[in-house]
Amino acid sequence: MLDQLAMLLGGRTAEEVIFHEPTSGAANDIDKATQIARAMVTEYGMSERLGARKFGNGDSEPFLGMSQSHSRDYSEEIASAIDEEIKRMIEAAHDEAWEVLVEYRDVLDALVLRLLDKETVARKEVLEIFATVQKRPARGTYTGYGKRLPSDRPPVMSPKELALAASSGVDTIPGPTNGQVLGYGYDGSTGDRESRD
Repeated sequence: MLDQLAMLLGGRTAEEVIFHEPTSGAANDIDKATQIARAMVTEYGMSERLGARKFGNGDSEPFLGMSQSHSRDYSEEIASAIDEEIKRMIEAAHDEAWEVLVEYRDVLDALVLRLLDKETVARKEVLEIFATVQKRPARGTYTGYGKRLPSDRPPVMSPKELALAASSGVDTIPGPTNGQVLGYGYDGSTGDRESRD
């Protein structure tokens, strides 16, 4: 999910890197990133500092997609810790987006020039422009809580993944994969994400 945050902050980060001044254009992306980070901390238990707990009691209206009521069931100290964790996650994602854009500035510029020339760029052209971009290693947000450390064994492979592995000539399963067995589905090269979720 931290990868999602970094992607959402990409536009804002590009403004900072290139124009040296952010605009209001990324407001919706910032809002979404903040909502995801808040949910990671308060609903999904993805904060090592606060643990696998749900904070707050809220009823949501499924048809409106809005929270109708929300009551806080935690102290000011916990509220402060939640805010700090959200900020930490957003800052880490922002830093990652910055690093990627600085490293691949020439790729970003090439895409901009192509868009200025053609207005629409086909998938094949985008792949050509991004050919030099190296996928960053998978990194999870969960590193363990104290004595509870994640397993080094990768997840089992589905029949579809086994067939893909067999067709690509892979004899052994690679080391820890954080759910991304052989990279299928997440980088767009093979498989589809929906079958893995």
